[in-house]
Amino acid sequence: MASLIIGEPAPEFALPASTGKTISLRQFAGKKVVLFFYPEDDTPTCTAEACAFRDGIGRFRRHGVVVLGVSPDPVKKHLKFADKFELPYPLLSDEDLTVCRLYDVWKLKKLYGREYMGVQRSTFLIDRNGILVREWRNVRIKGHVEAVLDAAKELG
Repeated sequence: MASLIIGEPAPEFALPASTGKTISLRQFAGKKVVLFFYPEDDTPTCTAEACAFRDGIGRFRRHGVVVLGVSPDPVKKHLKFADKFELPYPLLSDEDLTVCRLYDVWKLKKLYGREYMGVQRSTFLIDRNGILVREWRNVRIKGHVEAVLDAAKELG
């Protein structure tokens, strides 16, 4: 798959969400969007990332930014995860990996010498016109939410 290009339109999608509705990128036209991909609900690093975005949601909203989380987990699992950690933003279910592939986050990973396919922890910032303006790959949690928020503020 070709890599995404900064400055080009972000790939459109529509996915079932923890809100009980289908959410599309198109419905946020005119708003800044943070789209973060994570491997799996209720695992230590994914929980830390989700909670970091939860803790920063007020600051994102004050700057007109919508936050959306995406993983291959089913909606039912997202509901439990969102409820357990009081996540105030939608979690989108990409069970067939269509959107993970569109955003080129479905990658070969290695852990303790074992190779497997999985979601590469990644975040994308999309401007009010639907243009991909920033991407963060192989995300490390410490300081990440602040870096994404700073980039979103720069968009005005």
